Amino acid sequence: MTLWPFVVVKNHSLKKDAVFLNHEQIHLRQQAELLVVFFYLWYGLEFLFRLIQYRDRHKAYRNISFEREAYQNETNFNYLKKRKFYGFLNFL
Repeated sequence: MTLWPFVVVKNHSLKKDAVFLNHEQIHLRQQAELLVVFFYLWYGLEFLFRLIQYRDRHKAYRNISFEREAYQNETNFNYLKKRKFYGFLNFL
């Protein structure tokens, strides 16, 4: 979980997982772009919208634009170097 400016890790071994860390770094960039507060507001509202849409918590979570961007690009370690500002909008 990413809570600006920290990545909170429950499992110590995840600290060494490059894919996990890249995923969370994408979230840090998203949070910075939306000045943190607006990220969490948007995230919560989009989750509620997706929950109504899919009627499944996991599906709702996986279809939040921020998560779609992070999951799709978590193995691309150059993604943040070429990512455009507000890149998550491409995943709405």
